[in-house]
Amino acid sequence: MLKIDGKRLWSSLMEMAAVGATAKGGVRRLALTQEDAAGRALFSQWCVDAGLTLSVDQVGNLFARRAGRFDSRAAVASGSHLDTQPEGGRFDGVYGVLAALEVVRTLNDAGIETDKPIEIVVWTNEEGARFTPAMLGSAAFTGAMPLDAALDSRDTQGVSVADALAATSYAGERAIPGTAFDAYFEAHIEQGPLLRKAACPSAS
Repeated sequence: MLKIDGKRLWSSLMEMAAVGATAKGGVRRLALTQEDAAGRALFSQWCVDAGLTLSVDQVGNLFARRAGRFDSRAAVASGSHLDTQPEGGRFDGVYGVLAALEVVRTLNDAGIETDKPIEIVVWTNEEGARFTPAMLGSAAFTGAMPLDAALDSRDTQGVSVADALAATSYAGERAIPGTAFDAYFEAHIEQGPLLRKAACPSAS
């Protein structure tokens, strides 16, 4: 049975937590700020180190792809977000992203090739702390929000998503709405108490 490297995952979580760290032990990485860009850059480097191919769509959603044996098939995706609330926690969102990366690292360590490609996803402005609505990036990806409306959303200073994408160099070319995934999984820190209550082994 495959097992992830828990120490490696924890180390990655702690290194990411240092990006935008606050005095109270939390994190401030508002969407498409320089802190968010720094977190994305750190994650991207880890993905490159793991042999993944990076792409960014027109609303800044970031995708890290591990090729599959049948690479033309729809990808199995997993991820979450790296942006935070103004006084965010160290694990909210980021756990889902780095847990997915740890799965890929574990597959690499074991030399396992999957039939379908795997994509790790970082959604843009999931929290909605800077731009509204929340889940803006995933809404644009699915077509629930028109791309023009997403790009024109503005923060309290009048800065648009389009402006912020340009300022952080995350205005990508991958099409919106995006191609449907074969499946999508998102691990989230709030699931922990429920999994523990259910005595689920994966929560221990």
